[in-house]
Amino acid sequence: IPPRKQVKTNSWENMHKEKDADFVTLCQSLQVTDAVCDRAWTIWKAVQASVDKDTQKRLWAACLFVAVIDLEVPSFTFTQILKAVDLNVKQFLGLLKKMDVNLDTISTKVNSAVTRLEKKYDVSRALYQRFEKGKEILRSCWTMFLLAKGRALQMEDDLVISFHLMVCVLEFFIRRCLPSLLHPLYQSVICTAQSPPTRTSRRNQSKAKPRQAPPEVDVQLLETLCKENDCSVEEVHTTFRSRACLDLLLTFQATDLSKQYEELYFKSRDFDSRLFLDNDETLLTPKVELMPVERTPRKNLPEDVVLIPPQTPVRAAMNSIAQLRVDLTTSGDQPSANLAVYFMNCTVDPTEEVLQRVESLGLLFSQRFGNAVGPRCVGLGKQRFTLGIRLYYRVMESMLKSVNDLVLFLFRKLLNDSTFHTSLLACALEVVMATYGGSTFKNGGYSNGGVPVETDLCFPWILDVFQLTAFDFYKVIESFIKAEPSLSKDIVKHLERCEHLIMETIAWREDSPLFELLKRTREEGPVEQAEPPATLNQPLQHNHTAADLYLSPVRPSSRTLPAAESTAPPSSQPSAPAPHQTPRHPKSNSLSLFYKKLYRLAYMRLKMLYTQLLTSHPELEPIMWTLFQHTLQNEYELMRDRHLDQLMMSAMYAICKVKNVDLRFKTIVTAYKNMPNTNQETFKHVLIREGQYDSIIVFYNLVFMQKLKTNILQYASPRPPTLSPLPHIPRSPYKFPNSPLRVPGSNNVYISPMKNPTRMSPVMTPRTRSTSDKFQKINAMVNSSDRSLKRSLDMSSAPKPLKRLRFDVEGQDEADESKPGEDSRLIQKLAEIGSTRTRMQEQKMKDDAESEKDKP
Repeated sequence: IPPRKQVKTNSWENMHKEKDADFVTLCQSLQVTDAVCDRAWTIWKAVQASVDKDTQKRLWAACLFVAVIDLEVPSFTFTQILKAVDLNVKQFLGLLKKMDVNLDTISTKVNSAVTRLEKKYDVSRALYQRFEKGKEILRSCWTMFLLAKGRALQMEDDLVISFHLMVCVLEFFIRRCLPSLLHPLYQSVICTAQSPPTRTSRRNQSKAKPRQAPPEVDVQLLETLCKENDCSVEEVHTTFRSRACLDLLLTFQATDLSKQYEELYFKSRDFDSRLFLDNDETLLTPKVELMPVERTPRKNLPEDVVLIPPQTPVRAAMNSIAQLRVDLTTSGDQPSANLAVYFMNCTVDPTEEVLQRVESLGLLFSQRFGNAVGPRCVGLGKQRFTLGIRLYYRVMESMLKSVNDLVLFLFRKLLNDSTFHTSLLACALEVVMATYGGSTFKNGGYSNGGVPVETDLCFPWILDVFQLTAFDFYKVIESFIKAEPSLSKDIVKHLERCEHLIMETIAWREDSPLFELLKRTREEGPVEQAEPPATLNQPLQHNHTAADLYLSPVRPSSRTLPAAESTAPPSSQPSAPAPHQTPRHPKSNSLSLFYKKLYRLAYMRLKMLYTQLLTSHPELEPIMWTLFQHTLQNEYELMRDRHLDQLMMSAMYAICKVKNVDLRFKTIVTAYKNMPNTNQETFKHVLIREGQYDSIIVFYNLVFMQKLKTNILQYASPRPPTLSPLPHIPRSPYKFPNSPLRVPGSNNVYISPMKNPTRMSPVMTPRTRSTSDKFQKINAMVNSSDRSLKRSLDMSSAPKPLKRLRFDVEGQDEADESKPGEDSRLIQKLAEIGSTRTRMQEQKMKDDAESEKDKP
């Protein structure tokens, strides 16, 4: 080592002599700055008491990773730090999650970076698994794809778009490969493309036509690749057929691919995707990641039953997309003849305005899509918008067909409502986007740690594109689901989660019209009283149509009420005020329904957290719910630019505090992180005052407690306020007949009702088609068995034994040692009760008969 460098190293070690020598050595090996070293050591000192000594060096690496992101200092790559501590991606990310023992250990910036990194890794792994299936596994082809993805796409974590690009790169690469290296399926195509031109004589050479430039894409080869991978030729071809994309690939061909990729890799500082080719331990994962499938016992399977193979992420995505395109095959890009009749029957024909709106929103959508994904993907944005338009017209027509003449009169007015049309179109596009991208959402509605929202297509991106308020969008969700029965279970869940996200946070943004509506309603009385337990225990199905919600409060209530009386259901007929009554404004159906759903969601979230923490204090649950419900009803301003769960955790902590129950906020947050659909920004990024954010603890001390102190202290007095009725756990309002049904008597066998025979899956093989009749018979048997069981239960008699399916053995799966299903035990218990009752009755009759004989 040169003397000068030695002096510098010694000086660096002296500067950090208070730190562990091995930690300093790790910092030197990764060539981090002094600031990063100091910050990482501070993080380590804060967490070292809560971690195992065995993982000390690996935790140092995690602390360095956190420090680099927090300080935004260019340093080591993700792969370099993985190799330094001998961990793979999933192990390291799991370590980061375990390290977050304090509220300030992992910042929202770090969390967002980790989330993007993990998603990009999952996409790259899935793509490589698909790429590896081919025979032409060549390093240069994979590296060229990585380069193209990094240069052509701004969103490298989009699975479908990245896969389409990979197909294009394969087409480009295969055309330039030697036929001997390829699978026989592609050899003939390459030989045809590479056949030499025919020779012409010198005499006719001047008359020979000039040779045409080679085509940008070999359509036959592309069709073969798309057919093998179940993707749309139209989408792949349209998206990446531009000359600019071809020029980009030609540029890579003329350079050192590995050197080009290294420049991109060190710039991004994430993982080196070339290591997939080497089965590197840092990227080590199971060979194929299987999608969740229902497990059934295998030992008694009939010979003619075909098991549906598990799906890889790419295969699942391609199947969903193909099914969506099949469903919309008969739908047009223009209003149908039936829809045109509805338009003409309106007082003002909305046809021209609808078409103009669709055109302008289409241009806006494609432009913003290109800005988010990459300029070469504008064509793909147009294709997705076209699918959204077809679904938009289809659902609109279905809504109109399903209403009676009285409601249809209102719909004629609704068809001239711009907000309704924009919301319906946005919902259709969200279905399309979710089908292509999976059910994904932004981090609780927040931006990703300062990353521009334009790089994320997840909900609520579509609301930002159309400048549509979340409260207006929520009004169409339930009507949309009811009007489109072909929606898959995953898409229905996605839309339900969109609705929850709106109620939790997005509808409470500063500029939301919800606050103005609440303010007007507040002047007349309570916002919305909590429902009684009996109604909260039922699915929230209502008779309100989209017209009721979008035109509300245009329709007046059936009567005007005194200020102290609860609001009445809406009616289409106005009436004059009764004597001695105070006139009131019409009730808002949209606000009423919103608050009913809000209360259901709020209690469900509170119950989940309460179950984890306070089952030993059952007396506290109704008190917490009363405070929580009171806050939403009377102090709704606390929700402005905040999250529903922030008020929930604060209410829980406040009641424990006033009731002298030892429950720390840190414990609440730790349990909260284990709940579904949570994000750490909810408790780390809470609005304190305008422009100032801090942790949930600071919010409680400075805002929540100050606002509700008087109300909270009432629960400590001998005469506390009246408690709100404790509801049962609510059920989803979206349990429609097309939901899968469990086989009676089984533990883990579910049968989905038969869909329209014409709506056959586009990826069914001939063998699976041949078993379609058998599955129909199974469905008929299950349905008839289920009905017979219900009839038996209703008659209060012991149910007859059900004929079990051949693959259902006593409701057990020996492979996973599962226990008999609840239905099986219920049937057995009812049979025993019925048998005992019969024996008792027979014995009583016998005793009575004998006593009659003994009488004189």
